[in-house]
Amino acid sequence: MTDHQEQPQQPYHPPRPPYEPGRAPYAPFTTEHGTTIRPSGEHGGHGEHAGYAGHGGHVPPPTGPEPTATPVPVPGPRRRAKRGVGLMAAVAIAAAAIGGGTATLVQQLAADGTTTASASAPVAGTNVAARGAGTVAGVAAAVSPSIVEISAASNSGKSTGSGVIITSGGEVVTNNHVISGASEITVRLDDGRTYPAEVVGTDPDKDLALIELKGASGLKTASLGDSKDVKVGDEVVAIGSPEGLTGTVTSGIVSALDRDVTVAKDEDQGQGQDRQQYDPRQGWPFEFGGQQFNGDTGSSKTTYKALQTDASLNPGNSGGALINMNGEIIGINSAMYSPSSSSGSTAGSVGLGFAIPIDTVKADLDALRSGGGN
Repeated sequence: MTDHQEQPQQPYHPPRPPYEPGRAPYAPFTTEHGTTIRPSGEHGGHGEHAGYAGHGGHVPPPTGPEPTATPVPVPGPRRRAKRGVGLMAAVAIAAAAIGGGTATLVQQLAADGTTTASASAPVAGTNVAARGAGTVAGVAAAVSPSIVEISAASNSGKSTGSGVIITSGGEVVTNNHVISGASEITVRLDDGRTYPAEVVGTDPDKDLALIELKGASGLKTASLGDSKDVKVGDEVVAIGSPEGLTGTVTSGIVSALDRDVTVAKDEDQGQGQDRQQYDPRQGWPFEFGGQQFNGDTGSSKTTYKALQTDASLNPGNSGGALINMNGEIIGINSAMYSPSSSSGSTAGSVGLGFAIPIDTVKADLDALRSGGGN
């Protein structure tokens, strides 16, 4: 009988799982020498103990009894990958939301700052604040300080009218018929201050006059526009002192251009818009379209081209301003129709008013400053 020498039984080593790039590391395993190898990153490995032999890692010598290799379950790689992507997406969305909210807040703050700054600034070339541009309230607030009430006394009575401040030193444009023949002129400002005034020059042919306040300075002046740019249908604002009601504001539109308006020329032909020898509620006499309004204009007359408006004008508005929605003066109000009943009372404005174009005024200023008209 032949003796057979029994060979020692070799421990079983599980096969090394294949490595797939892009997937999670495989589980720890034991080499044929009994050494346990752990994948890089297990338990936070780092330095020379991290990774596998041959890739910068150091394999420690085996110690203790030979361990039994037991496969360790590994979480599904796809689930971990999805979880990571989901987390990254959530973070990205949160960051975008925060960033967008911040940008919106910054834009709102910037817009608020711009609005506040621009709202207080005037529209270029005018006195109207940006927030009030295009509104009657904005125009009234900007221009009213430049409109005055004029009281003129003479041997034949007293007249009241309006005027427009054109220089800070106190030059005021008005109608000739408001101050014609006056021995004393008093001007009341929008803030209630009063100044005596003297006549600088008159132009009866255009029913214009220039007066100057005595001792005035630093007055708020009106911005003179261009009446050549005015169109029928343009919105306008009228400011004056009808019936002595200082600073009255009305509004309407430009009804027509280049209307021929005829008014009395000499001071003995009914001048004095509200002179007491005339019906104090009867407007300044004028002719239009072959008809007479507000009384007889007399034999000495003058005709000029005028803007027609339906803005309410009444006795006392003469010499005041017709203003566009940018706050620029486009005309000097000069005549209006005030119908009378048999009892002598009036029914008020019927939307038939006229203004001397501001281009006519500007062309006449040098002559008025020299004492007369051209």
